[in-house]
Amino acid sequence: MKKIAIRDSEYEPKKSRILRTKRMTATEKLFEIALPGGKSLDHEPGQFVEVSVFGVGEAPISVSSSPTKRGSFELCIRKVGRVTEALHRLEAGDDVGIRGPFGKGFSVRILEGNDLLFVAGGLGIVPLRSLINYVIDNRRDFGTVNILLGCKTPKDMLFNEEVDEWNKRLDVKLNCTVDKADPAWKGNVGLITSLIPGINLDPDRTFGVVVGPPIMYRFVIKELLAKKIPERQILVSLERHMKCGLGKCGHCQIENLYCCQDGPVFTYDKIKNLKGAL
Repeated sequence: MKKIAIRDSEYEPKKSRILRTKRMTATEKLFEIALPGGKSLDHEPGQFVEVSVFGVGEAPISVSSSPTKRGSFELCIRKVGRVTEALHRLEAGDDVGIRGPFGKGFSVRILEGNDLLFVAGGLGIVPLRSLINYVIDNRRDFGTVNILLGCKTPKDMLFNEEVDEWNKRLDVKLNCTVDKADPAWKGNVGLITSLIPGINLDPDRTFGVVVGPPIMYRFVIKELLAKKIPERQILVSLERHMKCGLGKCGHCQIENLYCCQDGPVFTYDKIKNLKGAL
């Protein structure tokens, strides 16, 4: 059993204030949160925090805002259980507990100077938004940027206004797809993998960044490998396995790795042979 160093402060939630909430869909709600004293979270894109509803419990939630946003941070939370249902009942002015940030995120230093292909399926846009906005805020540090977004239906698309702004940029190429269209939808209909063959890229300088539901990874990675992107340049997030954030409960353990400490972001070559990773 590997030993994980833990600071005492990582056990104690910091009482933090909800500044703003916004209903995104029937099941997703956006929260803007400030730490005590307006201290910045100082997270990496791809990291997560543990959010406590006092008297109810806590849940691991991906940070959805870029580290370039100072003084507060954003979480987009899906209502799926007791803790998240309690969170959805909270509004601006209410308090929550925050532990973290935890885990290893996307290393922006490694990505700098390279082309980026973002592939986000469903709720995968939530953590990936942090990295996308970091890249946009530091646009000169990166090469070509392609963003592929997929969801079940148009009404399930998150951050619509922001996605529209990304689409208007001349230095970003964006394409969206849905599994099932409505009469107003003008975009692509089909699986997100159908968008990848049409992307022109230089595999030697392209990093593929993939976040989405578990079933998506295998098929998206197959398409990226067909594009000759090296395995070490395909980044995935396995945050769905996390629970305590401290490597103590073992819930996120995959063979010799703890997703909450060694990840949640991994390169494909490091996990491709681990049973249950993908």
